[in-house]
Amino acid sequence: MRFTPQDEEFRAEVRAWLDANLAGEFAGLRGAGGPGREHERYDERLAWNRHLAAAGWTCLGWPGEFGGRGASLAQQVIFHEEYARAGAPARVSIVGEELLGPTLIAFGTPDQQARFLPPIRNVTELWCQGYSEPGAGSDLASVATKATLDGNHWVITGQKIWTSLAHVADWCFVLARTEPGSTRGQGLSYLLVPMRQPGVTVRPIRQLTGTSEFNEVFFDGARTDAAHVVGPPGDGWRVAKATLALERGAAMLGLQVGFRRELQDLIAVARHTGAGADPLLRDKLARAWIGLEAVRAYALDTLGGPDDRAEASVLKILWSRWHQGLGELAMEVLGAPSMTGSVGQGGRPPQTPPAGNDLDDWQRLFLFGRAETIYGGSDEIQRNIIATRALGLPRK
Repeated sequence: MRFTPQDEEFRAEVRAWLDANLAGEFAGLRGAGGPGREHERYDERLAWNRHLAAAGWTCLGWPGEFGGRGASLAQQVIFHEEYARAGAPARVSIVGEELLGPTLIAFGTPDQQARFLPPIRNVTELWCQGYSEPGAGSDLASVATKATLDGNHWVITGQKIWTSLAHVADWCFVLARTEPGSTRGQGLSYLLVPMRQPGVTVRPIRQLTGTSEFNEVFFDGARTDAAHVVGPPGDGWRVAKATLALERGAAMLGLQVGFRRELQDLIAVARHTGAGADPLLRDKLARAWIGLEAVRAYALDTLGGPDDRAEASVLKILWSRWHQGLGELAMEVLGAPSMTGSVGQGGRPPQTPPAGNDLDDWQRLFLFGRAETIYGGSDEIQRNIIATRALGLPRK
């Protein structure tokens, strides 16, 4: 990717704004939140996200007529990279901003766009994604949640699982079966469902880290307006796949900046503890650096190209296995202390040992990393997609 002088001016603008605004009431938010740590300082991060919105730093890639800045792909990459480099807190509106918003811009009606896009942009309504089910995880086309029309409302019955941040979401976009007797991708509809109603029950799932950012969501006669279906009824599979394709976007480059910081921190720990004297660990750290360069190169090479599900699957395997491996490598670098509650930040003992489920950053990375090759489509499903769609191999 080549950045123009105008792009570099934009980079300077982003960097200056972040430096000036990650101060005062927001000064302590650097590094807060993120996978496995969404519980951290949630209310303050929500306030920060709304501060971003007020300054025009949300929904950068949306066209201007929908409330965005119409930023180019290069500018979106720059924003996400600079945001990560500044250590700015994880945003709480990511699902609405990065997934549902662009989906509504592409497939929604004018009424849906007018109703839902402004609250996403202003961070006054938060969203979650109702895709996975106990019997339909990576094999998403097997969803069994049903919805039927009752007058002017859809009535939804079923269960979703691994729903990130459902406990704080106001709305959920739900993939449901609306044509009785249909199978696989046929007869599915993409519904917009309010979460705060009697027919919706959210139950947190306790993770290895002791936190609960994933949830089970039960729909027991939940209702939503008949007009709250995106695309024609029965055509939800096409819309849902378009939303999935959005997960391979400019934000991926920002995520990798965070990965690079973690790797640099781990190298510093290896030097501090003396673990770097071990030639095998030095080799593994070098290979981790090379692996991250490969992930970034592939992400840049495929960014902005045609929506290719096989390319998205390759990238998912690359980054998730790399990051999971970094957690495993961190445990090797830290050695036996990694199995106790006394590692501390940067490999040094903390002032007071953590109690109960308190973990340091490396332990949390290792434990939460077990999920990264599962959520968003397991490695096994991703390899099947690559085999059939990129290599042309038979399904059986």
